[in-house]
Amino acid sequence: MKYTKRKKALILLADGTIFHGKSIGKEGSAFGEVCFNTGTTGYQEIFTDPSYYGQLMVTTNAHIGNYGTLDEESESDAIKISGLICKNFSFNYSRAAADKSLETFLSDNNLMAISDVDTRALVSHIRDHGAMNAVISTEVDNIEGLKKQLSDVPSMEGLELASKVSTKEPYFYGDENATYKISALDIGMKTNILRNLAKRDAYIKVFPYNSSFEDMEAFKPDGYFLSNGPGDPEPLSEAIALTKEIIKRDLPLFGICLGHQVIALANGISTYKMHHGHRGINHPVQNLVTTKGEITSQNHGFSINREETESHPDIEITHMHLNDDTVMGIKMKSKNCFSVQYHPEASPGPNDSIYLFDQFIENLKKN
Repeated sequence: MKYTKRKKALILLADGTIFHGKSIGKEGSAFGEVCFNTGTTGYQEIFTDPSYYGQLMVTTNAHIGNYGTLDEESESDAIKISGLICKNFSFNYSRAAADKSLETFLSDNNLMAISDVDTRALVSHIRDHGAMNAVISTEVDNIEGLKKQLSDVPSMEGLELASKVSTKEPYFYGDENATYKISALDIGMKTNILRNLAKRDAYIKVFPYNSSFEDMEAFKPDGYFLSNGPGDPEPLSEAIALTKEIIKRDLPLFGICLGHQVIALANGISTYKMHHGHRGINHPVQNLVTTKGEITSQNHGFSINREETESHPDIEITHMHLNDDTVMGIKMKSKNCFSVQYHPEASPGPNDSIYLFDQFIENLKKN
């Protein structure tokens, strides 16, 4: 147990609302869009998910850090959130398999975090007023200065962030002697996506966010994949152009999350910023093809336009969110292309939707 005195800290929202807490280790300020995740486990996977780049994460579970961290459970090479906001922070951990405490993990990644926050009140405020920019800071006596700095932080709407998290150079994942070859566009790739493809006898070459069709075609893949990722999908002009070329040639294509939105944009369907998004591991989705329900892992602040999707002559809606009727999955009627808004690879989350990777492999066989 840590008995050293911890500094006072605060959260200042763009609308001027202030919540108070205490710092965990690092002092200073961190800026980003404040959002919340309702998952009860999986904090390490959440913090290292590239889709959260540029966001201040509020964890609704009351206890964070109680089972420590394990290097192999990270979804990328480092923490991607801008800062952590929680209720009760555990400096000690009880999982025998863990290799370090969450405090050490945060310190190693130089992450700003605060605890002892009324997270129920904060989440209620976000639900009522929407996700917005915010700052977490130990500069509790510099409110006006923080407000000025916060006003300069760009809105997530219109913000291109894939370039901030994408690989700089192509790399390979899996067994080079595998049956299938897949060219994957990294616009914020989670590692567990690659694990799921590799365990289905695929060898993957992962490409940077701005790769051309010619770059990815040179690998002579059996199919193409578009990853999850952060930010607004509309500025991703290169990824959209690439996707149009893949679709035009009727090559097997699968997209997840941001990749799903890019596929929609490539088909002329617009996207929009949601009020506060979907982030958690218990989101109910219905597969409209099988009529079965799925409990899903989700992390997105943008969605595709439902009316435009329904009226598109070559698009079929395959999955819907049962809470708010947002589009969760689509497939093209005339092309070998499908996508989902949520995370079938989970990490964290349930595995109800893991079959989608099998579906993609089946599509490769048809090519």
